[in-house]
Amino acid sequence: MHLLIIGAAGMIGRKLAERVAVTGRIGDRAVDTLTLADVVEPEAAQDFAGTRHAVTADLTEPGTAERLIEARPDIVVHLAAIVSGEAEADFDKGYRINLDGTRALFDAIRLIDGYAPRVVYASSLAVFGAPFPDVIADDFHLTPLTSYGTQKVMGELLLDDYSRRGFMDGVGIRFPTICIRPGKPNKAASGFFSGILREPLNGQEAVLPVDEDVRHWHASPRSAVGFIEHAATMDTAALGSRRNVTMPGVSATVGDQIEALRQVAGDATVALIRREPDPTIARIVGGWPRDFDTARARDLGFRAETSFREIIEVYVEDELDGKLPSG
Repeated sequence: MHLLIIGAAGMIGRKLAERVAVTGRIGDRAVDTLTLADVVEPEAAQDFAGTRHAVTADLTEPGTAERLIEARPDIVVHLAAIVSGEAEADFDKGYRINLDGTRALFDAIRLIDGYAPRVVYASSLAVFGAPFPDVIADDFHLTPLTSYGTQKVMGELLLDDYSRRGFMDGVGIRFPTICIRPGKPNKAASGFFSGILREPLNGQEAVLPVDEDVRHWHASPRSAVGFIEHAATMDTAALGSRRNVTMPGVSATVGDQIEALRQVAGDATVALIRREPDPTIARIVGGWPRDFDTARARDLGFRAETSFREIIEVYVEDELDGKLPSG
């Protein structure tokens, strides 16, 4: 079985590749060929026991998608995108990468006769726009309020239509905000959700740009990898024509996050958070959803954490070897 991960140099792509390297599987399927692609050469999964290819690939360049699909991978995981803040700041770049690159990939698949792989598409909660009910149901309408969200809606609709036509067997994952993201901050407007926890847990000061009553929907990187593994191997008959699914997670305010951090790591760690309001970030985040009824995803077999303390404990276990900062 051949697995292709596009966007493999990103955080979720690296973690997925490393898990496949350790287990030799994605979900319940053995993997013997693993291709990792990104705009920079991916370095993950060096110890994969099967055949591993790492390629530099930009989906916006003509011919790239065709080269990636030429070997007819059985499962294609499409994680390549620019994040919300960058897509809002650079309109042309956002549409070129998030929409045009996605369509180039889907069309490269469509144009191979007799080829219909499983395609796992990374979408986002940004497909939803205010005003929101207290809890968003699976049938809530898609009215994004950012360019990034609009691009992701377009990708979802393409996935639905290309799957309906039999060109692929698609599953779209609407990821919660993934928290706590390891490594350095990125340009995502949601980056502070991780930063106010990650930096203090590493003994560094963090900036909080919004009020503590801001509420959002979260899951850990470990859960994100689990979502992809399940989407890659599940029975898609239960999806019907609705190929895109909102993933389970934890609804928490920033204040809830900080209190969970206090419970896990103490007052001295919390004291490293510095309040510095940013109206632009507050405006973007203010248009995002806060809580979901994800019964459909759970009925389909997707799983995530059930408390924010659990999310922090996953980070400590996976990224800090279980060790909290001293003092």
